[in-house]
Amino acid sequence: MTQDKFESLKAAEIRDKSDHELAKLSSDLEAEFFSLRFRSGSGQLKQTANIKKARRNLARIKTIQRERAMKS
Repeated sequence: MTQDKFESLKAAEIRDKSDHELAKLSSDLEAEFFSLRFRSGSGQLKQTANIKKARRNLARIKTIQRERAMKS
């Protein structure tokens, strides 16, 4: 991703991406979300708000993927 990975993604920005880009972005965010949860559980995470941001970004991507799947 070209922007900060914890910056909130806008739905319009996500809709501009192709299906392939969304799949890659989704897998990257899932891995990052897992890492954040793991670090939080072990007490190594200082900015716990990043978990919320990653979760919401992932939800936005999955919602748009589902919208596209329902259209086709």
